[in-house]
Amino acid sequence: MRKPTHADAELLLRLYEIRREPELRKARAWFLTQLKATSFDQIKARYLSHDEEDRYLRMTTAYWEMVATLVNRGVLHAELFFDHTGEDIVTWERCKPWVAEARAAMRPTYLRQLEKLVADHQAHRARTNAAALAERSRPAGASAVARTRTARAAKAARGR
Repeated sequence: MRKPTHADAELLLRLYEIRREPELRKARAWFLTQLKATSFDQIKARYLSHDEEDRYLRMTTAYWEMVATLVNRGVLHAELFFDHTGEDIVTWERCKPWVAEARAAMRPTYLRQLEKLVADHQAHRARTNAAALAERSRPAGASAVARTRTARAAKAARGR
């Protein structure tokens, strides 16, 4: 994977600024605390009504689908994004009970970018958590010794 750039950092900060916009902040809070739908029929009956809850549902899912697209397409460095947030995972968990029905009713690609982002994010967390636990279980100084051994082995392999 490529190294994050200053452009990645700037985009990440811009996305954070957008998340702090008052209307989107209200929408995200509502989505995470008050949306209780377990089927797309409930979504259609209760939330697709052109009122405030409808707007909040659409704002939240559209925001996360947009962010997911940027990460999935490589516009935003994935690990830089994964290291700073987890709201995408919680948002996806709210969508999982009804997304298959929504895809059948609307389009098969509905929230596919978010689904992929979350799968990649969870895999990243599993790797980084395992590495952190392994690092913590090593005796003090062991990682420096391991790095030295690795550097020596690489040098030897190059024939120096």
